Amino acid sequence: MEGDGLRARKKVRTRRHIARTAARLFGESGYENVAIIDVAAAADVSEQTVYNYFPAKQDLVLDRDEHVRDRFVTCVRERTAGTSPADAIRGEALVLTESIRHIPHDQLNGSLGCLATISPTVRRLSLEMTDRLADAIAEAICDTTPGTCRGVAKVHGIALAWISQTVIDEGGKRIRDGQNPDQIADALRPLVAAIIDDLDDRFTGTRPGQTG
Repeated sequence: MEGDGLRARKKVRTRRHIARTAARLFGESGYENVAIIDVAAAADVSEQTVYNYFPAKQDLVLDRDEHVRDRFVTCVRERTAGTSPADAIRGEALVLTESIRHIPHDQLNGSLGCLATISPTVRRLSLEMTDRLADAIAEAICDTTPGTCRGVAKVHGIALAWISQTVIDEGGKRIRDGQNPDQIADALRPLVAAIIDDLDDRFTGTRPGQTG
């Protein structure tokens, strides 16, 4: 049992090390100019090890994609009667915003938000990620709010997913402007809260046990 725990922790550390190394390289040289073999060499691991954790190069900049999607969707699915999807994801959206504070200085320019401001490829990847999040949230809304029109659920899903995209976009712009992580998080937290408050007021038809 102890051995299993040690192996699991080692995998987490290795994955984090590879992702952070990639972010540093992307920030220094640009996403398009860094290959998997470069990441492997800088991280002092084999190329196959990188692929074991990140099957494609794009996964190195979208390393939190699945985690964020799972957390948002879980919040929507587990919301209580009378709670809007917007209010349900409030906590996770603010956690996402606060996570900016923990980006190491040497990885800021290689973060998803910053790269998306300068690389059309990464910008496209971030938008595709947000679209996947919107679809997943819309499905969760339909499953938990019987009678909700799929078109309405999709619009709500897009609006909620765009909170994540706002953190990416605004965070990236502020990094490019030279702000530090604490300044960025301090600026984005009230913005995200205001967006959620507004959506909470408007999303009257997708509250479980309540009709609009």
